Amino acid sequence: MVALHAASIQLNRDDARLVHVALAGNPNAGKTSIFNALTGAHQHVGNYPGVTVEKRTGRFPLKSPEGEAEAELLDLPGTYSLSSFSPEERIAENELLSGDLDVVVVVVDSTTLKRSLVLLSQIMQSGVRVVLCLNMADEAQQAGQRLDLEQMRALLGVPIVETVGHRGEGMDALREAISEAIATDPTPSRLVLGQRLDQAIAAVSDRLQDSPYPAAAHPWVATRLLVGDDTMRAKLEAHSDGAADALAEAERQRHQLEAETGRDIHLYVTERSFGFVDGMLREVMRRGARSDARADSDRVDSLLVNRVLGLPIFAAAMYGIFWLTFTAGELPMGWIESGFEVFAGWVDGFWPAGSESLLRSLLVDGVIAGVGAVMMFLPNILLLFLGLALLEDTGYMARAAFLMDRLMHRFGLHGKSFLPMLTGFGCSIPGIMATRTLENERDRLTTMLVLPLMSCGARLPIWLLLVPAFFPQAWRAPMLWLIYTIGIGLALLLALLLRRSLLKGDDAPFVMELPPYRLPTLRGLVTKMAERGWLYVQKAGTVILALSILMWAATAFPKLDQHQVDAEAAAGRVQILQIAAAADADPDRQAGLEAEALAAARTKAPAGTEVISEAQAASRRAGEALRHSVAGRLGAAMEPVIAPLGFDWKIGVGLVGALAAKEVFVAQMGIVYSLGATDEESSDLRTQLGTDYPPLTGFSLMLFLLIAAPCMATVALTRRESGSWKWAALQFGGLTTVAYLVSLVVFQVGSFLGLG
Repeated sequence: MVALHAASIQLNRDDARLVHVALAGNPNAGKTSIFNALTGAHQHVGNYPGVTVEKRTGRFPLKSPEGEAEAELLDLPGTYSLSSFSPEERIAENELLSGDLDVVVVVVDSTTLKRSLVLLSQIMQSGVRVVLCLNMADEAQQAGQRLDLEQMRALLGVPIVETVGHRGEGMDALREAISEAIATDPTPSRLVLGQRLDQAIAAVSDRLQDSPYPAAAHPWVATRLLVGDDTMRAKLEAHSDGAADALAEAERQRHQLEAETGRDIHLYVTERSFGFVDGMLREVMRRGARSDARADSDRVDSLLVNRVLGLPIFAAAMYGIFWLTFTAGELPMGWIESGFEVFAGWVDGFWPAGSESLLRSLLVDGVIAGVGAVMMFLPNILLLFLGLALLEDTGYMARAAFLMDRLMHRFGLHGKSFLPMLTGFGCSIPGIMATRTLENERDRLTTMLVLPLMSCGARLPIWLLLVPAFFPQAWRAPMLWLIYTIGIGLALLLALLLRRSLLKGDDAPFVMELPPYRLPTLRGLVTKMAERGWLYVQKAGTVILALSILMWAATAFPKLDQHQVDAEAAAGRVQILQIAAAADADPDRQAGLEAEALAAARTKAPAGTEVISEAQAASRRAGEALRHSVAGRLGAAMEPVIAPLGFDWKIGVGLVGALAAKEVFVAQMGIVYSLGATDEESSDLRTQLGTDYPPLTGFSLMLFLLIAAPCMATVALTRRESGSWKWAALQFGGLTTVAYLVSLVVFQVGSFLGLG
């Protein structure tokens, strides 16, 4: 690595040097909050070349007495060490050894220093300039921990800053520390692993003079060779002529160390790293953190992680969130629904009554009906994610993963799979990306393939439409809880099938840290809820809007030259009766008057002539036009296939829209019913569905939409993350087949038992 001296930042703004800074740290140490606080909106998210691991970069200004510079900040994947075999840890190691980084900020959790600082000791061996960021300093201080930071800096030889990342505290001091580190020459590492191990590392380092790595990184390379790292060995053999000498020395030193210590080399090196951290902390710890928080957490865990009570409590917590979603969200959902109805009426008022204007139909029946049908569920979305954020921020979700580990192993899934699957309740896409934390490829693929069975946020508007349409108030929360539970159960069964057939292999061990319980901040809860809500609004204003317009066109064209009801009227087979509205009559009174008029006209009509009202004729015209449209024809073509599930052509039209994005089903059904009904007959979509279909059809439809092929974005991401279209095709085709079979069995058996 080329040294960067103080003079190199004596620049003006017009010629600012780009300084390369990286953030490293354990998962959940607060790297993301530090990254966001430093870079603000100046962020870019992509992927590392050739792999599926996310790469986050951003920029921020650096200031110093000598001048200004701009820093490019790289957020390295979270890792507990540099010596594991996951893609994230290999990438972190490669970046550190590349020689391209000017400084590395190591973010550690101040409440778990002994474990967190082991990564620091490994990074110090890589020879990069280091700044130590003691994050969550407020929690450590509240627990009574006191550190001698000057002594700590003297022992480590690196700048040290205390921060509270989620509140943005300490960012100015962190920038100054980065500038200080950049403006000084790299100094030899003050890491001490014991005389014997240091001698062995030095002996191997002396044989690495022609290695492809910077000289300052040779101690870390030597350490990896000592423990027999095959990846490092292969790289050295491919790029170094003197590799054989270094490898032979590493093997000789390894045998000697194991003979002298009587310990496995991996265990010995790990012990020495923890020994360095432990010794340093003894020197700088003026008062240790009280164990009150951990003791309190343990007492709570004795109940919440109880082998008998743990899972029922978790199920009850999730049920409580679903109950809150329905009950508290009902009133604001009605406000939004009424608001869109008023807005649609206002827009409709710009055209004469009964107008055939395409623009009116596009705006009222397409845009407002489609987007409005989705937007009305925004309060429920916010409430659901508020509940999930509360469970996550308190630390309870980590306990849920621990509780689920034993159960998931019985079905061939790794305990860590629970967290990506839990993320899938929000959206399958980040859930699939979260499978990168699984080291075993079979575990990753299994989790990835079954993850769409977790009922994502895009399906929630569907449940909020269908459950009230087909089930009474008392059944609504239980039905929502049931549909989520069915998805989880089916995911476990399919995972077991995959691990016993296509993805056979040994299970990986499950190791997970249970953080202490924390009181969530209002800002954190509101931020997470608002982020998810804003994504939902953005989707409604972009994807759903575009698809609503597309599906409106599919339902509006081609136009009929003549409606069948008018042809029959011209032939005398149908008589259309004009019924004037009674003055000041309420809807019930008006309906009674229409019924009386129709009954009287039918007694006088010739035999074989059907008498209908103008409103009924208009409804038939709308229905005929819809069946004649592209969407109607497609639905009619699907009807023979989906009829055994209890579905008709209208539901078929909605299912086609759901392929693009699940919530489009709601928008599409809103468009179908707005085009297929007259103003006189119109009512809310849930009432219309409940009138047209029995509850058995509703439940069959819910099962199909839960299980069937995920949205196109999920399929594309599965292809990218798995590296093969065959797995994406298996996910798409397999889940659709299972959905069809499950819905078929439920509807046919239910019909046989008379439940329809």
